[in-house]
Amino acid sequence: MNTQKVALTMPKELVAIIDDISKKQGVSRSRFISSILYEKIVAEKKKMLKDAYDSVFSEEFIQNEQLDTTTWFERSGNKEGQEW
Repeated sequence: MNTQKVALTMPKELVAIIDDISKKQGVSRSRFISSILYEKIVAEKKKMLKDAYDSVFSEEFIQNEQLDTTTWFERSGNKEGQEW
């Protein structure tokens, strides 16, 4: 993995907690902080994607279009591919 050094300023109490947890997990402070940040970024990306999806499908026009399409498929009588 390509890495880059970054300087962070944080409260001493937080550093002490990070050091304690990282020691218990048997990883370096740097690896622990990196893994926590990575997890947070992944979660944030998922949230942003969900928010964007929700925003699009919250529009009344899109909801109506989805309902119309669903109704059309249900009335077509074709059950193939509709295991959901």
